Amino acid sequence: MAKTQEEILAAHIAGMEAKTGKPLAHWVKLVQSSGLEKHGEQVKMLKEQHGFGHGHANMVCQAAKGRFEADEGDMLSGQYEGKESLRPIYDALEAFAKTLGDDVEIAPKKTAVAFRRSKNFAVVTPATKTRVDLGLNLKGETGTLRLAEEKPGSMCTHKIKLQAAEEVDDEVKAWLKAAYERA
Repeated sequence: MAKTQEEILAAHIAGMEAKTGKPLAHWVKLVQSSGLEKHGEQVKMLKEQHGFGHGHANMVCQAAKGRFEADEGDMLSGQYEGKESLRPIYDALEAFAKTLGDDVEIAPKKTAVAFRRSKNFAVVTPATKTRVDLGLNLKGETGTLRLAEEKPGSMCTHKIKLQAAEEVDDEVKAWLKAAYERA
């Protein structure tokens, strides 16, 4: 069974604490009192002065900004603030994704929501005030006019632009299911 976001984060924190010998709270306080404002500067300081790897340094800096304390519902609401007419598109995509299996994880972030299984299979982003982008991981799938191929190296291999909940139709659901099955 897939790990939850909380389990993944807890394992990441435990790994960092094992490597450094100090708790997360120690490093958070160090970053917060460093006088460094920019994320990149904070990460660089932890890497260069304290021997952190990039992943652990990034995690400490995110914790120092209170990112792990953010409520997922608040993050989702924030994404659609001023774009409320797009929320039904997201809701339709989430509702369908949850029917794909018990192992589907819905992971809201600041600007997008990842649908995960063992890895991300879709990412939903309110791209503009009139459009939601559904990114899908469908490696090897030939693009169509509607299922646009993304540039190599992008987080998702394909993107579908959606402007209304009615566009979450059988074709979109079939692509979402295919991405889930490949994850």
